[in-house]
Amino acid sequence: MHEMAITQSVVQTVAERCKGRQVDQVTLLVGALSGVVADSVRFCFDMCTMGTDLEGASLDIVDVPGRAHCRECDELVELPDFIALCPCGSADLEIVAGQELSIQSVEVKV
Repeated sequence: MHEMAITQSVVQTVAERCKGRQVDQVTLLVGALSGVVADSVRFCFDMCTMGTDLEGASLDIVDVPGRAHCRECDELVELPDFIALCPCGSADLEIVAGQELSIQSVEVKV
């Protein structure tokens, strides 16, 4: 399960940037096309934060839907998965959203 390694990396990155301050909340952007299962990250978060400045922090995950620009008809189409086909029938799509995996924000105690 690569979500454990991803979650450990997020926790480590936040802990390094916050340098000893207690973290209250972490917000992640997770794209539908990123290959990351958000529920698995949620499951791993509490385990990964034990004994760190993030222990007890809440995790908020913002799901980013997959979207692509069709080069054939110039429309923006939703992509629920990697089976990329425009309603016009074209497969000539440029993915413009949904591959995100990033820390959007961190709230710390003052």
